[in-house]
Amino acid sequence: MNDQPPSSRRLFLALWPDDPARLLLRAWRDAWTWPRGATPVHADKLHLTLHFLGSVAGERLPELLDGFSVPFTPFELRFGRPELWHGGIAVLAPHEAPQGLLELQAGLASTLPGLGLQPEARAYRPHVTMARRAGGAALPQEGPAIAWRIDRYALVESRPDGSYTPLRIYRAGVQGDHDARD
Repeated sequence: MNDQPPSSRRLFLALWPDDPARLLLRAWRDAWTWPRGATPVHADKLHLTLHFLGSVAGERLPELLDGFSVPFTPFELRFGRPELWHGGIAVLAPHEAPQGLLELQAGLASTLPGLGLQPEARAYRPHVTMARRAGGAALPQEGPAIAWRIDRYALVESRPDGSYTPLRIYRAGVQGDHDARD
């Protein structure tokens, strides 16, 4: 049952992979040995969340689309650390969080209060979720090297049917460049 009002939109800000990065993330996901009942994340949903925004009134969308445009410098994100978190969440974490990622995440956090949104209180732990209900999964010993060049981020909607739809792509160094087709 969907408990959000019909006019609300479930939104998050994320690093949305291009096709080559998505293929490498999928290869990592497929390298795990999943226990019965695990639910691997579908390839078209693999992403790295910057901020979960939750349910937001649909009429606020135009304001939010413009409000999340923050300047940042492109950076590279290197993945390769599979982890199994409490609650059976299987993730792929970066080897380290580059300064560019931390600055982008903090820059977006600084926009939230001005838009009437609250940043999460917990510490930011960058990762790509590979599966849920994965307690007891066998972590892969290795997978493909991922050096994901980050030059954009997205405002994404989580739809009631379970799909994710990028609503706007924000590019580094290009104020006002908004394209959700990438």
